[in-house]
Amino acid sequence: MARFEILDGSAAPLGEGAAAGDMLFELGMMHSIGRDVPIDLISAHKWFNLAAVRGNREAIRLRREIADQMSDAEIAAAQRAARDWLKGGPTGAPAVPAPAIAA
Repeated sequence: MARFEILDGSAAPLGEGAAAGDMLFELGMMHSIGRDVPIDLISAHKWFNLAAVRGNREAIRLRREIADQMSDAEIAAAQRAARDWLKGGPTGAPAVPAPAIAA
């Protein structure tokens, strides 16, 4: 069975449906428990929020759970980050650079 590691948002799928939600959920898990990255509840909330939008029900529960540990300002920052990511803004999903072409 294949195993995929996601270390940043640029590797997350931009498609719709359960598979996209599952990948975004995994990013939320990484940031919420500090798996391969430092614990960051704002980022975890952002990724769980995006996973919830794409249909991941477990993300809804965990987003609520970590929100209980966050200030209103932190929740607002996470929501802004999720909106920016969806828009591809400054803190959103980075553009994937074009591959270099050998001359």
